[in-house]
Order: sequence, then C-alpha cells, then structure tokens
Amino acid sequence: MPAAVAGRRIVLGVTGGIAAYKAVEVCRRLVDAGAHVAPVLTEGATRFVGEVTFSALASEPVQTSLWDEASPIPHTDLGQGADLVLVAPATARLLGAYAAGISDDLLTATLLATRAPVVVCPAMHTEMWEHPAVQDNLRTLAERGVTVVPPAEGRLAGGDVGAGRLAEPADIVATVERLLAPQDLAGLRVLVTAGGTREPLDPVRFLGNRSSGKQGHALADEAAARGAKVTLVTTADRPVAGGVEVVPAETAADMEQAVLSRCDAADIVVMAAAVADFRPATRHDQKIKKAGGPPEIVLEPTTDILAALGRRKRPGQTLVGFAAETEELRANAGAKLAAKGADLIVANDVSAPAVGFEHDTNQVLIMSGSGIERDIPLSDKRAVARAVLDVVVSSRATHDPDLPPNSTT
Repeated sequence: MPAAVAGRRIVLGVTGGIAAYKAVEVCRRLVDAGAHVAPVLTEGATRFVGEVTFSALASEPVQTSLWDEASPIPHTDLGQGADLVLVAPATARLLGAYAAGISDDLLTATLLATRAPVVVCPAMHTEMWEHPAVQDNLRTLAERGVTVVPPAEGRLAGGDVGAGRLAEPADIVATVERLLAPQDLAGLRVLVTAGGTREPLDPVRFLGNRSSGKQGHALADEAAARGAKVTLVTTADRPVAGGVEVVPAETAADMEQAVLSRCDAADIVVMAAAVADFRPATRHDQKIKKAGGPPEIVLEPTTDILAALGRRKRPGQTLVGFAAETEELRANAGAKLAAKGADLIVANDVSAPAVGFEHDTNQVLIMSGSGIERDIPLSDKRAVARAVLDVVVSSRATHDPDLPPNSTT
C-alpha cells in the first residue's frame, strides 16, 4: 500500500512565531512522503518565513488572504478539499480564535470550514503556554476532536529555556501519518527487534555486523502509526515515533533476555534484528595487545532466538523472521521459514546494491507458511515496513476468517 499520506491533500497552516522556520521542514517531509501540501501563511508568519520558500517546496503556491486569491471563496475550497489540516506552529492567538469560532483571516476561516481532521502544534513562551486561558482553549479544542501535538521543553526565543518549544518535525509528521494511516493494528501489542548485536572480545573490540537498525525502526514506527502498542528492542541509537517503548540491547544475550521476557504478551513479534550466530567463548578483561601476535579466537553459538520464539508461539500470535542472504535467496528463505516455526520470513539479498544493511532502501521477498510470496521492489525502508505489515494483517485474517486482524485472543 502507499504511504499513509501519499496522495492526501494536507493544508499546512503557518502562524507568526519564531518556530515558523520549522514548518519548512514539516512541509518538505510531507511532500517527500507523497502528500499534496497546500500552504496557508498568516500575515504574521510572513514576518518570519518567506512565501517563496513554501511555494517552492509545497505542492502549490502559498495562499495568504481571503481576498487576493483566484478563488472567490478560498477558505471553503481549502477546507472542503482537505484530507487533514495541520497548523504548525500554532500561536496562542490562533488557538484562541479557533476555540472561539472567530474567523478573521484565511487560516481561521479554513479551520472553521473544514470537516477534515485537524492537528495543531502549539509553540510559544512558557508563560503563555501555561496561562489558564491558553490551556482552556486547548481543552476546548481537544473536546471537539482536534489533535494537539504538545510542545517540548528546550531553548526558546530570547535565550529562555522551558516548555513551549515546537515539537520536532519528525514527531509532527508521525502524528499526521498516524491519523491518516489505516488503524488495522489498533489494540494489538507488537514486539519489534532492530539493529546488529555486538559480541565483546575485549574492552575495545567486538564481533558484529553492518546492520544499522533502520528497517526495524521503520517497522516499529509504521506499527505505531497503524495503532499498535509497540515495544522496540534495539541496539541502534535512532529516533523513534512517539509512544514506542524502547528497550536497549547490545549483545545477543541482551536481545534474548529482552525478547523472551516480553514475547508472551505480544500479538505480533517481528525479529528484524541481525542477531549474531556466534560469540567469543572467552571475553578478555584487558585489551589484547598487538605485541602478543594474533590471538586464537574460539567461538560458541548464541541462542537461536527466532527458533525459540517459534517453539513457544501461542495461538493467535504472529511471528515474523528476517533472513539476510547473499545467495539462493528463495531457497534459503524457504528453509529458514520451515525450520524456525515462523509465520512469515522477510528475506533480502544484502550483496545487491542499495539493499539492506546501512542503506535507506531495501528490496525483499516476503514468504508465508501457506505458500504466499510477495516481492517488494527496491523501496525506502518505511515503504517496505508498510508492505510487511500489510502481509501480517492479511495473514492474520486469512489464517482464521472468524478472527479479526486485531484480535488478541
């Protein structure tokens, strides 16, 4: 399926605050994800960012006025045609006018003329953010179904530090994706692993692999956007979507403990991590010196976590494994699927250009125990994550037609 925002018409409202510069990045991210972005700037916003900037990045030219546009009723055209209206940043004035139903510019008129979902992202000084009138307006809007992305704490204009800093563009876009994505994983508990484990040889050296964790993190973000309660066990220090529980791990033993202690509560387990098959049998307490010559390194096997999960898989649980191969992709993936007790295997040829480890793109073969195969061409890793979870949802419904995809029984 396409990205949640691909092809969607999003009105991006920008108001007059210093955080308006971040709206440029929000616009870029939405367009990159395939959205049609219609920017609406207030008069105050134009004092902080230029119209030309948004006109160049967005899908259509900036609109600023009720009176100067080609359409005689631009607010109704914008409001009725929108799949979602996003205001970032949203000033205290905008929040107050919207809550009171006051229409005195193109943006507030558009907000009152739309029945699409609305997201507001407040940004202001701490004293303004904490003012009872602002908080009352936010409660009023939330009660009416408006989604509020609360500000973060951090450095504000003038050197002050406190609550009121506009949420990061990635978090704002993730909220939009969540609202527009199908909520076919709502109510499900999803456990995802990501990254490559590191097996210490001495205090400065380890045996590892080139996994960056990007694919596992994309899977966690996509599952969260589709309504799941997500736990991510990861070796990678990468951003995650809001609401995702992160459990850090480093070694295969760390991964084993974290996963096996949590798997019984999960409805879907996605083992995207590249877990080491072997580790040094002896870990040296001190750095191995070059002067002693090349050391003899004896390896021992680590626990096969995917196989362990397959043995203890409970009814109603879906287990997804990953296979990084360099030859005979279909044969090796099929053998792993049969041997591990997984419901699905996602296999990729990591020797191919721009595929898998360390890349932003991936090309995978998804195989199911029922014989269904799906080839995903070279795509960004979020698109691959969507394809994998599409197959998970479909397989859960197909396995038992009487069992809804989001059943936890």
